[in-house]
This record gives sequence, structure tokens and C-alpha cells, in this order.
Amino acid sequence: MKCLRSCQSNKWKQYNHICIQSNGRYSKMKDYSIQNKKAWEYNAYEFWVKQSGIPADRAKRDLENPTGMLKRYSNYFDTFNGIKVANICGSCGKKAVPLAILGAEVTVFDISEDNRKYALEVAAAAKVDLNFEIGDILEIDIEKYGNYFDVVFMEGGVLHYFHDIDEFMCIMYSLLKDNGKMICSDFHPFTKISDILNFEQPTMSYFSEEVFKGEMAHARFFEENIRAQMPKCSYRKYTISEIINSVINSGFTLRKFDEHPAWTNEKIPGEFTIVANK
Repeated sequence: MKCLRSCQSNKWKQYNHICIQSNGRYSKMKDYSIQNKKAWEYNAYEFWVKQSGIPADRAKRDLENPTGMLKRYSNYFDTFNGIKVANICGSCGKKAVPLAILGAEVTVFDISEDNRKYALEVAAAAKVDLNFEIGDILEIDIEKYGNYFDVVFMEGGVLHYFHDIDEFMCIMYSLLKDNGKMICSDFHPFTKISDILNFEQPTMSYFSEEVFKGEMAHARFFEENIRAQMPKCSYRKYTISEIINSVINSGFTLRKFDEHPAWTNEKIPGEFTIVANK
């Protein structure tokens, strides 16, 4: 547990924490996590219904083609049946439910109650079990989930929600069994200098370490009067080298680094996927 001990260093403890109540229990959350939680619980359930349909309709599509719903990510799994998967910032269950249909035991870790509501309703309609843990990813119960998972999986823009990527990667490492696999897919760091994916977020120097407030990626789909009222998220975007070095320094063995074309322009990178083993 060398990596976990390093995560509990003085540097980690310097952050401010706020106690919040969730389902009758109190937990500690960093101040920027509180901000992100507010953003992700603002009309999120209504957004998923509008974008993906009512839970029964989404479940029907998942059941018809669960591998297809995983898209390119299915290629990074060696098997599905019987494996324990931690879906980090799993949002509305759009990848967790297909994984469960394919036979995986999936636990979603996410900060939004609205996301949880939609995901569990889809899972119920698909008649699969889905465990959904609400809370700050940085406060995951390591006594319960340490060395528990075969795969840690995340996709669709996760890293920029965490202001200390080393702390984040240490926790990912601690969740995995020995020889477990992390599949980390995210927006390409080139999005720091150009709005490649049309998220309408501010751009900056590629090497900037700035923490900034910005809209959620789906804010642009709302009418302007609603969009103006939506809480902002607190972001910290990383370079390629910061991400890769953090994976290595946390103890992982890097196995693969793939870059994927942007959906707006296939000539430039828009996403990447890292595969690493504990």
C-alpha cells in the first residue's frame, strides 16, 4: 500500500474539507468537489431523459447491443463475465449498465444523486444489478474497496475534475487487485489550447496549471436562460506528460497509450485511452 500512504501525505491534508450529509450519513468533501456536485445535480436527470430517453427506452437499447453501447472501450476489456469493475465518475450509467448486462459486477462511483437516480432506473429496467456509491471519489472507502476490483474504468472526461492528479491516481491504484487493470479514457490534452470538441470552454496555454471555473460539457444543450443559471464546475486540465507520469509514479505499469480522432475533425486528436496494470 505504498501508493496509498503517499496519498495521505501532508500535501493531501492541506486541502479544505467540508462535511455534508448524504442519505443520513456525513462525509468529508473538498470545497471544489462541493462546487462540482452542485453543477452535476442541476437538472441532470431531466437532461439524461432528454438526451437518452426515459430509462426503459435506454435499457432497451442497452439490452439490444451492450457491446455496441460500450463503443471502442469494449476492446480494452479481456473479458466481462464475473469481473468486478469500478466505474469512476460513471455518471448516468451509460457504460455501467451495458457492462452489467455483459456479466460484470459493476460499482459506479459518482458525485451526483441525479445521475444515480437515472442509472439505477435504467439498471432496473434492464433487470441487472448495479451498485452506485455517491460521494467524492477522493473519499472512497478504501477499507471496503481497497484491492477489490479487477478493472478500474473511466471515460468521457474525468481527470479535469480533480486538482491533484497524483492523489487521484493513487486512489485508482489502491482500488485494484494485484494484476488488476486501469482503463482511463479522457479528452485529449490538446483541448487545453483549442476547443477541439466544441465544448465552448475557455482555452489556455498548454502548460498552464490554472484552476478555473467553466460550464459542464452539456450546458450548451440548454436554453440560454437555463444555461445562465447553471452552477459552474471547477477544472484543472493536464498535459500528456503530467497524466502519463502520474500513472507511472503511482505504481502502475503502463501498457498502452492510444490517441483517438476528435468527433469534430478526424485529422486531430480529441481523446486518448491509457491502459495500465497494478
